[in-house]
Amino acid sequence: MSVIGNFIGGERVASTSGRTGPVYNPATGAQIATVALSSADETRAAIANAEAAFKIWSKVTPLNRARVMFKYKELIEKHADEIATLISQEHGKVFSDAKGELTRGLEVVEFACGIPHLQKGEHSLNVGRGVDSYSQMMPMGVCAGISPFNFPAMVPMWMFPVAIACGNTFIMKPSEKDPSTPLRLAELLKEAGLPDGVFNIVNGDKEAVDVLLTDERIQAVSFVGSTPIAEYIYSTASAHGKRVQALGGAKNHMIVMPDAEPSQVVNSLMGAAYGSAGERCMAISVAVCVGDEVADHLIKDLSENIATMTVGAGISDGPEAHMGPLITREHADKVLGFIDSGVAEGATLVVDGRNFVVSGHENGYFVGPTLFDNVKAGMRIYQEEVFGPVLCVVRVNSYEEALNLINAHEYGNGTAIFTRDGDTARNFVENVQVGMVGVNVPIPVPMAFHSFGGWKRSLFGPLHMHGPDGVRFYTRMKTITARWPTGLSAGPEFTMPTMK
Repeated sequence: MSVIGNFIGGERVASTSGRTGPVYNPATGAQIATVALSSADETRAAIANAEAAFKIWSKVTPLNRARVMFKYKELIEKHADEIATLISQEHGKVFSDAKGELTRGLEVVEFACGIPHLQKGEHSLNVGRGVDSYSQMMPMGVCAGISPFNFPAMVPMWMFPVAIACGNTFIMKPSEKDPSTPLRLAELLKEAGLPDGVFNIVNGDKEAVDVLLTDERIQAVSFVGSTPIAEYIYSTASAHGKRVQALGGAKNHMIVMPDAEPSQVVNSLMGAAYGSAGERCMAISVAVCVGDEVADHLIKDLSENIATMTVGAGISDGPEAHMGPLITREHADKVLGFIDSGVAEGATLVVDGRNFVVSGHENGYFVGPTLFDNVKAGMRIYQEEVFGPVLCVVRVNSYEEALNLINAHEYGNGTAIFTRDGDTARNFVENVQVGMVGVNVPIPVPMAFHSFGGWKRSLFGPLHMHGPDGVRFYTRMKTITARWPTGLSAGPEFTMPTMK
């Protein structure tokens, strides 16, 4: 069985830590590889490699850094099917969804191709007599990214293309559950012309992560994952003087108003709740229905649509399934525990995804699409992030009650409203306490030239990912005030300097 190591100095290298973890095919439950878990010393060696590479890469012109990204984009497009297959084999999502994930990551590469424009500073002529002032967006140094299992291509590509295009070097610590995709992305980046050492990958667990959070040579850390880990990442790295963006958990609500178009609501909810088996930080997990009539019709329509869903392996010889397995047996059991708790707390289980078996894949980590009605705010399945194919329907009497419900929740990652009324939509956009908002759009993930991030306990740190905030995060501003004297100085001045 193959052992997946690291990517350091422009090549795959074996780990010498002696510690490993299993990599499974979630559709079959079979182990398909072993991933090495790097030691602290190996992680420090990768940092040293990136630090040495920074001295050269940071001096490369923005235009030439952009040309590497242009070539990288071409190579990703050429190898898209290969990469999507890797994603599906180790994560479990269906092939078309894996291609969609890769496309959303590729959009950030396209954004990074514009780095000569994005990294321009500002210039003011004659802020004083014969004095000019201008700013420069300087690279930070060695940066690090820690990514989750649910998007092994997209989330790393939200981080390293912008960081590298800005002149930094980068160390990626992918999820140990599906590590092959980032390694292939690293190989293609080398093929695109990136110098050795600019992009390194260290596979590992907490031992490697803690080095990235505390080593003084790391200047900035990006993270996406659960809120408890995001809080740990943010507090630890910040305490060691690093710039941090740590994206945490979510509980995304979608308000369904009485005037919403029913078929649009149902079609949107099906994909937003059950796509990628619900393993998305922007998945809709709570439908808030304004009025019992709206809820009754929605429950009926959802139940009928769920009955037509197909669940199976991400890659198969037959027609593609709508939804694949969950990432591990442990995670599937956790989701099943949430369903049990919903039943125990009195929610109405309309569609039961427990005891779900896919013929030919009996050992796979499958949980069927699950639907609850009459969910209350105090229930565990409402309060916590399930991260599985479980949709909760909450009934309220008014739009104001729905809005207050969302604003009272600890998470503020994404939300949506479905309505035909512009006044209601505008009020919602202005007053909801959530970072990303959709109007008749169920998963409002911003395009790469905007920035991605939530509010409240869904984001720790002031700057969002990719887009303009991504460039700000991976650079620091240097402001220069300059005068070129044409004559002798008038002598020393001891007052506060002012421009005249």
